[in-house]
Amino acid sequence: MKRVVVEDSLTNVKSYLQQQGYIVEDLENNKNNLKAFDVVVVSGQDSNFLGMHNTSTRGSVISAKGLTPQDVLSQIENRMS
Repeated sequence: MKRVVVEDSLTNVKSYLQQQGYIVEDLENNKNNLKAFDVVVVSGQDSNFLGMHNTSTRGSVISAKGLTPQDVLSQIENRMS
């Protein structure tokens, strides 16, 4: 099962990804555990979204700025294939 962490303000993206069968959790609650996720989805409004410069994640970081939930899903699937 694919695990995705999504910035809290992106409720429409969270809901859509859950409907598509993804395990989706809130970024705010998982800032210190990003390595557990395949993808991190951020709003793109803040370039330093965690307040840190040395954040480590094993997965991809996707900026949802200007994207529909369907676009975000497409990017996730492209990066995980």
